Amino acid sequence: MENHKAIALFDSGVGGLTVVKEIFKQLPGEKIIYFGDTARFPYGPRPHEQVRRFVYEIMDFLQTQEIKALIIACNSATAAGLEYYKERTVLPLIGVIEPGVRAALKQTRKGKVGVIGTQGTIESGAYQDVFRKLAPGMELYSQACPLFVLLVENDLVGTPEARRVAEEYLSPFKDVGIDTLILGCTHYPLMADVIQEVMGPEVQLISSAEETARETRDVMEKKGLLNLSGTNDSRSRFFVSGPARTFKELAEKLLGERIKAFQVILNSDNPLIQQQQ
Repeated sequence: MENHKAIALFDSGVGGLTVVKEIFKQLPGEKIIYFGDTARFPYGPRPHEQVRRFVYEIMDFLQTQEIKALIIACNSATAAGLEYYKERTVLPLIGVIEPGVRAALKQTRKGKVGVIGTQGTIESGAYQDVFRKLAPGMELYSQACPLFVLLVENDLVGTPEARRVAEEYLSPFKDVGIDTLILGCTHYPLMADVIQEVMGPEVQLISSAEETARETRDVMEKKGLLNLSGTNDSRSRFFVSGPARTFKELAEKLLGERIKAFQVILNSDNPLIQQQQ
């Protein structure tokens, strides 16, 4: 049955694990297949055409698995071409930008919203496009925060350096008085504590991970694909393009559970699953 197939997610690295964690919480009966393109991380500074090429390779690989939906758990990849990707699959395809915008519109009191993301996401204007479509009168302020991704990938979130970087990036938002801040990269919820500390309790943080999981549940329900059979012990299957062991160690720390990780060599008509850790 289709509803017993897995939900596939992919990201440039470990950031998409924040979406995985939320899906485990909100959709406990679902099986997950994850792909982290750790060998070609980060996506943020790359040209959109190159990012789309990477995404096509990952989508082609994931569609060889038993899956029922695809989540682009990466803001940079979503911003590079969600409409392009829809032409490459008949499966439900979910990005991470629009769910976060809708949540921010519900939360803001003053109509002043900030969004932080990678260089590629911010420069693409993808968030501005969605805001113009859903709430053209909203005041939107944006800031690229590329070092946040590097801090997360290198497990440096709790360091004094992370606090200093956050203060530098976020000070313009404090000056204009936003009341809602979209964490426009799936890595950023892992920086949420330090971001909240810098912005203060009066600013509401919007996690793209949490909202994307909620959107996934809505889509699965509407299409009759939700698995309500209960928790599945074999739900976690993780693929990466870089070393599996490095990813496995950080993933287990973030998810709080043991996982199996496999290295996959892409750029081939027959991707090679090379290594299990």
